Amino acid sequence: MRKVYSALAWIIAGGVVVQAAAIAFAFGGVLNRVSNGDVVDKALLESGGAGGSGELGFWIHGIVGGVVIPLLAVALLIVSFFVRARGAKLWAAITLALVLLQVTLGFSITDVPYLGLIHGANALAIVVAAAVAALRVRRSSRTTAGAAAGTSEEATTDAVAA
Repeated sequence: MRKVYSALAWIIAGGVVVQAAAIAFAFGGVLNRVSNGDVVDKALLESGGAGGSGELGFWIHGIVGGVVIPLLAVALLIVSFFVRARGAKLWAAITLALVLLQVTLGFSITDVPYLGLIHGANALAIVVAAAVAALRVRRSSRTTAGAAAGTSEEATTDAVAA
């Protein structure tokens, strides 16, 4: 279960990288249209053609951020209950809380654009939380393996000394 937990955490972190790339691609498409003389207005946004060549970036950002990452974060929390590692549940819960905040901020940006500042910073917090979750479980498994090996060596040494 440690491997599943670690894999989920790394996939979440990677998903945030995909998010950043997708939104940069989308807005690159918007800027390309504007530089070619097009106007971005409500009609264009509602038609779904705002991005031009980067339109796919909006779709990727919406699906990965609104569906995939939240489902992975819930799965991480569920798996954390089966992982015997210190802090696994805590870091899974922190990751899920940050993901839920991120989704809420993402849907609120159209009403309060300044929330985009927090949305971008929170994305980095998700990467950090997911990476810490993955690394703590990995470190915990090394410590457990090392302790088990040390215990067997001590037992062997004691047996030989006796």
